[in-house]
Amino acid sequence: MASPIPVVQSGRIRVLKQGSGPLVGPVVYWMFRDQRIRDNWALIHAVDEANKANVPVAIAFNLFDQFLGAKARQLGFMLRGLQKLHSNLESTLQIPFFLFQGEAVDTIPNFLKECGASLLVTDFSPLRDVRSWKEKVCESVSESVTVHEVDAHNVVPVWVASNKLEYSAKTIRGKINKLLPEYLIELPAIGPPKIKWSSSNPPIDWPKLIADVVRKGAEVPELEWCEPGEDAALEVLMGSKNGFLTVRLKNYSTDRNNPLKPQALSGLSPYLHFGQMSAQRCAVEASKVRKLYTQAVDTFLEELIVRRELADNFCYYQPRYDSLLGAWEWARKTLMEHASDKREHIYTREQLEKAQTADPLWNASQLEMVHYGKMHGFMRMYWAKKILEWTSGPEEALAITIYLNDKYHIDGRDPSGYVGCMWSICGLHDQGWRERPVFGKIRYMNYAGCKRKFNVDGYISYVKRLVGESKKRKAEVYFDNKAKELRS
Repeated sequence: MASPIPVVQSGRIRVLKQGSGPLVGPVVYWMFRDQRIRDNWALIHAVDEANKANVPVAIAFNLFDQFLGAKARQLGFMLRGLQKLHSNLESTLQIPFFLFQGEAVDTIPNFLKECGASLLVTDFSPLRDVRSWKEKVCESVSESVTVHEVDAHNVVPVWVASNKLEYSAKTIRGKINKLLPEYLIELPAIGPPKIKWSSSNPPIDWPKLIADVVRKGAEVPELEWCEPGEDAALEVLMGSKNGFLTVRLKNYSTDRNNPLKPQALSGLSPYLHFGQMSAQRCAVEASKVRKLYTQAVDTFLEELIVRRELADNFCYYQPRYDSLLGAWEWARKTLMEHASDKREHIYTREQLEKAQTADPLWNASQLEMVHYGKMHGFMRMYWAKKILEWTSGPEEALAITIYLNDKYHIDGRDPSGYVGCMWSICGLHDQGWRERPVFGKIRYMNYAGCKRKFNVDGYISYVKRLVGESKKRKAEVYFDNKAKELRS
């Protein structure tokens, strides 16, 4: 009898550890990067394997203490999304959700041992820390346990798209596009597993957990404009009122580089970063309207697939993705040759963080990030390049840029963020340009160039309004809390 066709393409799955025993115990999906029920290849694979072996399946999630410096802004968004996921899981798929706190290298193997699991499924991340945890988990689990990794984040799995570090978008684009007919497919719906989990899972006190995390990370408060969860993500993509594909797409290719027109952008990056939305779902739905808005859809798919997957390629094949040592040799050489060039201004990290520079445009971009949680993509380039110009050397510039990006951006600590910083400061995925002081052959951007592209004064005024509204809301929350304290 022929074996059943797998639901998930084999190229999307890697065996990190082959266990010695058959699949007789439960399947556990260790969710990390792809925090969703719908359109999740890792969950689809876990349920499929469990059904084939007639065993139950569970989801495990490990909450780290301020992972890579995440604060209330990022962790609050993530946990509120997971709270909704937990509720939806119980009402639709009846799959238990176990939340652990501590070190995943301890909690995950302990849970596998307790429940007698035979298969651990994980989603894919190219980041160093996550890969190191997976290696340690593979070493810690019982000899009989098998470990599978599923790339549920990229349309074309990172190891299928290329087996090496790619030089630029130009070198990876053809490879990805050639594989899209095979991988850019409609995702299957998922139903409740055949076998139910027998034991009860401990309740999760979400309000207390969220309150604790928000209090600890209060230095960078939560955002109001960005509602977490899969349903909210779908609304941003396809909602009838203001969905990207339904309402805003037509202006994307012409207006996306104008910081005064943020509505032209998709607004999907927080959901893609936390895996609350599948990039593949975005691509499938965008492809359906390509005939109506060909240029806009092609531009969007270039950013969504080619550029995002190029970022994963860089972080996966270059473990020094957040260091000058990860730059190409020509870039390191030119930066070091100009490291001691005289700078017009030198600012400390604290001055930069507080937007205390002589450049009102740069200050506005920094304040947009601090208060709104998302700096416009065009301004991110200018912002990072000025930090190179205003610090003592390229190493310090890169370190400050990554620190601020990860601390304040809702989509920080992401391969696209690291690559954005490396592109701006180290010329990654770019070419050499005419040599000049401080920058060497790294592409240069200045205030005059921005003035030619968009209304700089209009952008500065727009950010001032944003900051004023943010401060007003913060004051209202403060006085509300004080009033509650007095009443209690």
